[in-house]
Amino acid sequence: MMSSIHMTRLFLLCVLCIAFSNDSKAQNENTKNAVSKSDLWLKYSGSDGPGKGKHVVLIAAEQEYRSEQSMPMLAKVLSNHHGFDCTVLFSVNEKGEVDPTVPAPFKDKEKRHNIPGLEFLANADCVIWISRFMHLPEQQMKHFYDYFDSGKPLIALRTANHGFWGGLKYKKADKNVSLREMLGGTFMGHHGGWHREATRGVIVSENSKHPILVGVKDIWGTSDVYRCHNDKNPFPEDCTSLVLGQPLINLERDAPPNTKKKPLPVAWTKTWTGNKGHKSKIFHFTMGSAGDLGNDGVRRMTVNAVYWGLGMEKSIKSNRSVAIIGDYKPLKPGFNYEKLGVKSRKVEYYR
Repeated sequence: MMSSIHMTRLFLLCVLCIAFSNDSKAQNENTKNAVSKSDLWLKYSGSDGPGKGKHVVLIAAEQEYRSEQSMPMLAKVLSNHHGFDCTVLFSVNEKGEVDPTVPAPFKDKEKRHNIPGLEFLANADCVIWISRFMHLPEQQMKHFYDYFDSGKPLIALRTANHGFWGGLKYKKADKNVSLREMLGGTFMGHHGGWHREATRGVIVSENSKHPILVGVKDIWGTSDVYRCHNDKNPFPEDCTSLVLGQPLINLERDAPPNTKKKPLPVAWTKTWTGNKGHKSKIFHFTMGSAGDLGNDGVRRMTVNAVYWGLGMEKSIKSNRSVAIIGDYKPLKPGFNYEKLGVKSRKVEYYR
């Protein structure tokens, strides 16, 4: 007959076994659900092409214009047709999922966004950037600040001119630098009807020979024209206007112009000199939604801007392909996420 001491020992042993088993299951479950850092961005190796050996980082971090779909598409165009190595970074939620539904901190000013992989900016040759009211931890913002001082080219699309919550907080000679100052303009309102009036691009005739416009014919997109300048803040003298945006009366491609609204600058270039004295080529294009980038002209301008920014103008050819690879059916812009089918997804979904 088993003594009470033996029974107690057996009971304790069973408890320990069960606890160990449960702990092992929990660890296995955590391991299975853990997100590897390399799963938080997409990488595309460049083919043989003019861009071989050059690294382009594309940043998709906004809530309205479906950049989580357009930046991977553009990365595939740049890597497959032009030879650039590309890395796409996203704004992700606490689960490590791409999540355009994480709002700007209008109500919760303590909320922080998260863009993993910004350390890639240190070795990037060019950055294509679209963000909207990102409220990032300071260590992530530091990667942006260092890039702004690097002398490397920056292509800023659509909402990049209001890309950070509360302003830029980037200093030069101990003075705050605004996105208006760095990019040559900032969002001041919707000149075209928001989600109601498409944009037709009109090339500025005196600058029609600019390298960014090589091979560009039709420029059209469903995003409206931003107002970025006014009498108090006119179009800067250090900027070169390439394209004016004419609002149309609706969202149809062949819609007539809204003659009550004059064309305003939507694409321009400038030079930015950071804290280290290095000069960066800036191309700011206030078009650039996922729908806009479905247009050959919008896409070609963005690709040409990479070459221009890198000093590779001689490699810009009107017959270089900017054809979209695979299916590209971006969701419509807007904030009605459930109706539009927008939800958080694993990064790999966008490959």
